[in-house]
Parts: sequence; structure tokens; C-alpha cells
Amino acid sequence: MIKQLAHICIFSKDLAITEKFYCRALKLKKVFNFIQNDKIIGFYLQISEKSYIEVFKNNAIDLNAVPPLQHICFETTDMDKMIKQITAEGYEVTDKIMGADNSWQFWATDPDGVKIEFHEYTENSCQTTKKDCVLE
Repeated sequence: MIKQLAHICIFSKDLAITEKFYCRALKLKKVFNFIQNDKIIGFYLQISEKSYIEVFKNNAIDLNAVPPLQHICFETTDMDKMIKQITAEGYEVTDKIMGADNSWQFWATDPDGVKIEFHEYTENSCQTTKKDCVLE
């Protein structure tokens, strides 16, 4: 049911410097921004057709206390089956919700505390439309 790695999420102290590194040095394409209160607070970088790096601004990063890798995300073809599969093994998951990016999502945590997000894209997902994701 897991189709591919959908994205990894990293924190950035300076979005412009982070964007410069990934877009200029690594030649990745920025596909949309996360906007909150009319300010860009993050963005999506495309690695392949449907794999991304999600970047969010975090001014309070202490790399010893909060690692810059926030979570990993898997794209899945069937959210409901994935939820049943994980819970059948005794692990807890969050409720399935429609995310701000118009993708279905739920969350789990691995035994070492790594947060794992599961995505199922829709025709209106920002990852599909490449339109900015406005957060409230």
C-alpha cells in the first residue's frame, strides 16, 4: 500500500538561504509556498514527480534539542487499509483528516519516536495543482 516516500519535512532558520541551497546548488524546483497571515512560512521542493522536501521556518532551532528533520511522509494508495494494517499490529494512529494541502493524511510514530505522516493525494492536492497552500 505504500507507493513511495512522499516527503521529508525539515526546519529552517532562514527560508531564503535554505531555498538558495536546494534550488541553486541542488537544482530542485520550488513548487508551492505555505502561507500564513499573508507571510510565507515554508515551501515544497520537488525531488521527483511525486517526492518532495517540505521546509518550514523555525526561528528557535536548537539543533541539539530539536533536530531539523521533523518527520517523514509516505504516499499511500489506500489510507483506510493502511490504518487497519498498522492498528492490527497494535500501533496507534491519528484520525484520517483532510489536510490544508487538500491531501488525506494520518499520523503514526515509530518505536523510536520518529513521526510518520501518511498521505493520499487528491486531484485538489497542492502537490497535484502546484498552488500555494494557505494555512489558517
